[in-house]
Amino acid sequence: MTTDKSEIAALEQEIADIRANLIELTEQAAALSGAGDEDLGARRIAQQQAELDRLTAKRDALQKG
Repeated sequence: MTTDKSEIAALEQEIADIRANLIELTEQAAALSGAGDEDLGARRIAQQQAELDRLTAKRDALQKG
């Protein structure tokens, strides 16, 4: 039980960090111009979103027990 709580807390921190990173990446993407820059920004945002989805699913599974 304690391990689950510790793991959930760690996941919550990772999720918060990724959400903050997504906000920053979105702001950077809005400021960039050029197809290459936009493509890189879109890829980075997609990677972070996939990681956020993975961590959220893992956290939710742990919370359900």
